[in-house]
Amino acid sequence: MPLNYSKWDQLELSDDSDIEGHPNVDKKSLIRWKQRDIHEKREVRKHKIQAFQAEIACNQVLMPRLQSIQSDLSSADATPLPYISSLVEKLQTKPSLDAPPTNAPNQPTYDAMVLSLLMQVSEEAKKQAGDKGQDVLIEKIKEGLQKHIVGLAEHSEKLKKDLVEEEKEQKKHITSEDMHDGFDSQYVPAEPEPAPIKHAKLDTAAKGKGKGKATVTEFETLNPKAEATASADDDVDDDDDDDLPELTPSLEAFSKLPLHNYEVSWKFLQSHRDVVVPGASDALLVASFRAQSSNQYSYAKQCVHQSLLLQYCEKLGGDGVRMFFQKMVSGDKRALAVFEKDVEDTYAHLIQRVEASQEGSGDLDSAEQIQLVPENPSQTISFNVPDGPPPENITLEGPGTEDLDLGEVRKALQLRWDVFEGFSKDLQEALKDGSLDAVNKVLGKMSVDDAEKVVNLLDTGGILNFAEGGIRDETGNPEGDDEVE
Repeated sequence: MPLNYSKWDQLELSDDSDIEGHPNVDKKSLIRWKQRDIHEKREVRKHKIQAFQAEIACNQVLMPRLQSIQSDLSSADATPLPYISSLVEKLQTKPSLDAPPTNAPNQPTYDAMVLSLLMQVSEEAKKQAGDKGQDVLIEKIKEGLQKHIVGLAEHSEKLKKDLVEEEKEQKKHITSEDMHDGFDSQYVPAEPEPAPIKHAKLDTAAKGKGKGKATVTEFETLNPKAEATASADDDVDDDDDDDLPELTPSLEAFSKLPLHNYEVSWKFLQSHRDVVVPGASDALLVASFRAQSSNQYSYAKQCVHQSLLLQYCEKLGGDGVRMFFQKMVSGDKRALAVFEKDVEDTYAHLIQRVEASQEGSGDLDSAEQIQLVPENPSQTISFNVPDGPPPENITLEGPGTEDLDLGEVRKALQLRWDVFEGFSKDLQEALKDGSLDAVNKVLGKMSVDDAEKVVNLLDTGGILNFAEGGIRDETGNPEGDDEVE
């Protein structure tokens, strides 16, 4: 099969083999002159083509306007001279700014061109008509306008022929402007899969998917009971040490998107691939639980909503994200009803879980308290509340006071007052009321360590009054068997 090289006939090579000049003239100079001549002719031809195209486009705009004016002048109801006068006045006073799209300075508008032509036709008609009357003048105007229309049409045809010739000459040679990419292939590596959420519990089956078979070695256990006990303890420790999945910055921004605005969520997922990853829905549920516990109810429901979005997309398979949002954005009533009901039910369940958690925490706090309880039903606890610091003159009365030292008595009274003054206002008020329930209520609001210190100070300062000495601690001991001396 013969090869066809005709497509290279139009290639203009910078070859100097066909350049022959005078032996006394430098051949390199001749080559440069020829190259410059080729480029100059190419530029001239390019400018000619652009000028022809611009002039043809301008004539195509002017021709319908001139034909419309001629038609109005030739109509039976027309009054030619007043019509010409009003048209000229309109073009002079209210011209349009439309002009040919060129960069030429002082480019006249289309209205300016029509006005110039009408003025030229009117002047020529007046010279030819002279004093022969208005009828002759009107005929001369019509003839002059028709002459210009015919001339414009002939000139446009000539321009079109010249344009075809120049374009044909231009296509004889292949230039750099004619070059273009026939095809282009580039290798773009695929983006790596985003990492799963930290501390996410991944499915072991999903982890091993796509891997080859592995050899498994099994060991026989000689003491299964001991191992079961140890493994149970290890499981408890592992559960305590497991960390909960946390929100990433992208996932946190996703959780704050408005409810039921599926189009916004769809666009966000398209630009953030790291949201649709294993563990993302669990991290959102953890965030919703924390938000509900912190009284951030609106944000908690948003987290539940976005978590269920990801769960539904995951359950629909590999193309689940597109399928899910296609139904939701299109307004599928059945799909919307199912999803929104699931959101409400899940959020209601979350509220119950949070309330149960808070109640359990409250029971734990109430169990860890220090309370003052009598040893037996016949015993009572009272409080010796001082009215103020010890007076200057102390008088001891009654049996058994003969051997007491006034200095020691004064120190004891001063200690009692100092201890009482060191208590908080609510504890002072409860002691003044003398109500054991009021004092226990104040102690219940304190931590265990602080309450123990307060009880020790009450005992040391002599404010506590027991029929039988001793303070019993019933924390976590309903039978009351333990006693704190």
